[in-house]
Amino acid sequence: MSDLAAITDLDEFQRTARAWLDENCPKSLRGGGSSIYGITGGKKWNPSNPDERVWMERGAAKGLTAPMWPAEYGGGGMSPKQNKVLLQQMRELRIPAPLVGFGLTMIGPTLLQYGTDAQKAEHLPPIIRGEIRWCQGYSEPGAGSDLAGLQCRAVEDGDEYVINGSKIWTSNADEADWIFCLVRTDPDAKKQEGITFILFDMDQPGVTVRPIPLISGASPFCETFFDDARAKQSNVIYKVNAGWTVAKALLGHERTMIADAFGVGGGSRMSLADRARKYLPASEDGRVSDAALRDEIAQSEIDAKAFGLTVQRSKDAAKAGHQPGPESSMFKVYGTELNMSRHELMIRIMGPQALGWEGDGFEQDELDLTRAWLRTRGNSIEGGTSEVQRNVIAKRVLGLPD
Repeated sequence: MSDLAAITDLDEFQRTARAWLDENCPKSLRGGGSSIYGITGGKKWNPSNPDERVWMERGAAKGLTAPMWPAEYGGGGMSPKQNKVLLQQMRELRIPAPLVGFGLTMIGPTLLQYGTDAQKAEHLPPIIRGEIRWCQGYSEPGAGSDLAGLQCRAVEDGDEYVINGSKIWTSNADEADWIFCLVRTDPDAKKQEGITFILFDMDQPGVTVRPIPLISGASPFCETFFDDARAKQSNVIYKVNAGWTVAKALLGHERTMIADAFGVGGGSRMSLADRARKYLPASEDGRVSDAALRDEIAQSEIDAKAFGLTVQRSKDAAKAGHQPGPESSMFKVYGTELNMSRHELMIRIMGPQALGWEGDGFEQDELDLTRAWLRTRGNSIEGGTSEVQRNVIAKRVLGLPD
């Protein structure tokens, strides 16, 4: 248990946490907006601001990179109430998370649920310290929405598996150190029954990564090829040929993470109202003159707030031991569609200033938003298409027949 977690009185915890945050988070990192992109860590990470590494290391040493993970692995050991107070203090001080990434939001929670003691001891501490960055090997060129149709093969060879095949849309694979991957270990079994969930090092012969260019001009997505790559049998999570069980649990974490990242604020540093005041004519009382647009802005802000509270309720349930279920599909659909509609609204508000790609006459924020708007076109696909999510909702939430 960290020294913060040992403070059971929430008022005292609030004062102590706030004082520590104010003293230890570098001033150069204050005031930024929320974003799914941030301090990622990993062996290949090269921060543009050296204070990012300082903040990550200080946060990790204090258990703040994974506040509620067990202290025995380096986590903060905090209660849900303590974590909620901590996050509130970080928001008030406009302090970024000391670490983000799939290690914390996807494979870490999955290991806590399904990993052996040895696997937790090996993989969780490096995640918490920001030493290893992870990517996800799920989708394949011939098995995207039909994930159970994957063909990437793993063949047993002594105490290892030899892996051949490919993955696609592998987010940040070119910057990742390790991958959590679904492979087919029994080609004769039913589709879901012959799949194994396994972890292995990306920095080895036989692993090739190729970024996929997007219309936005930048891309986190990659094609990933395995040509006799190797994984230790000790890194099979749960059981051989039972990876579908693990995969479904991890998808719940992923879809909640995507919804949370895209649905609340959409990564923009300026609110819709502030953006409208900057770019549109105002009436004498300072409000945007277009009453219909004011209604749209208000509705979008209300939707984002309501959605954020709903996701928080689910997070609180998860902290109490409830694992993400089919409701994560609802979060994913709504969160990504909310993000897309907010970006559409921001582009309309900015008018001609949203048409820039490069050159003079545009602020950096305007150029960034144009690319971010184009990037949102992929929101309805990543993490499972909206069509697939609606099928899950129909069957597993609403109980409708096939």
